[in-house]
Amino acid sequence: MRYKLLGKSGLRVSGLCLGTMGFKEGLNWGSSQAESQKIYDIFTESGGNFIDSSNSYGSSEQWLGEFIATDRGRIVLATKYTGSNLTNDINSSGSHRKSMVRSVETSLKRLHTDYIDLLWLNVWDFMTPVQEVMRALDDMIQQGKILYIGVSNAPAWIVAQANTLAELRGWSAFIGLQIEYNLIAREVERELLPMAQALGIGVTAWTPLASGWLTGKYSRHNCTVSHTAQPNRLDDPIMGHFVERSDRNWLIAEEVSKIAQEIGQTPAQVALNWLRHQNVIPIIGVRTAQQAKENLDCCNFNLTEEHIHRLNRISEIELGYPHDFLASNIVKKFIYGGMLDLIDVAEYNTLAKIRG
Repeated sequence: MRYKLLGKSGLRVSGLCLGTMGFKEGLNWGSSQAESQKIYDIFTESGGNFIDSSNSYGSSEQWLGEFIATDRGRIVLATKYTGSNLTNDINSSGSHRKSMVRSVETSLKRLHTDYIDLLWLNVWDFMTPVQEVMRALDDMIQQGKILYIGVSNAPAWIVAQANTLAELRGWSAFIGLQIEYNLIAREVERELLPMAQALGIGVTAWTPLASGWLTGKYSRHNCTVSHTAQPNRLDDPIMGHFVERSDRNWLIAEEVSKIAQEIGQTPAQVALNWLRHQNVIPIIGVRTAQQAKENLDCCNFNLTEEHIHRLNRISEIELGYPHDFLASNIVKKFIYGGMLDLIDVAEYNTLAKIRG
């Protein structure tokens, strides 16, 4: 396992993050406590130190608190606030200060710890003022209850506004961005990834295998519960809607499987390795210890440039305006006087690479 600094911080995190949404029973794709312990042990024994949970994951935080008890100092523990499973308390969810304080205090008790390494704002609520959020998060850091902050599932303009405000006020800024990103869902390349690159925000990717779509488990004729030996996330009412069963998505999955067969790896390993080539930390969520071992092996090889090109081509998306307009030859000729190839600018090349 290799490590990287998360965003513009000195925090050293493993190149893979362990997601613990499945550390609970009662789901088609959840794990028992005993199996979750095995998954945790395999991940940490391989050198993984970055673990992600949430206040809304049920037993996940409680189990995780037990797992890390003898190992707390080594673990970079991340959890989230915003969502709530309560339906009779209007202030139990949201991005506001009351929800934040209440959630953090509850998470600290469940996790049996006195601090959280990284607190994610889980979902932007479009109601709470940015100033309230950033000031409240900074207060939490000043109190020592959290050390760093990140944001998930928010528009690029909100994140940019929040970090600009924090910088001007001398408050702590977001060092991490958690986004849906995989070979099927590449829409974040339009705004969120370029923003993260420009602002120095580290990026983690949830559902890196597209709810199992990129594991080779499903095919065009074999994608329902009745046809699979194992529980199927695609038919789960929560997770199934993240992937459209379209020709495009089947073609992507089939190309991943072809490359996997060519190089002697599994489709999951290929899909995860592609993400690592995008300078992103995949959040792996597994149901069994065997799946954990398989996913960790994505760090032990590198896709060739040809493989990366094939995957980029089969999964490419239209970036839309203004990106496609600015990338057109006629506009580039207008902007650069027909001499773009003669200008050496690292920032341009970096953004061009992000755009694919």
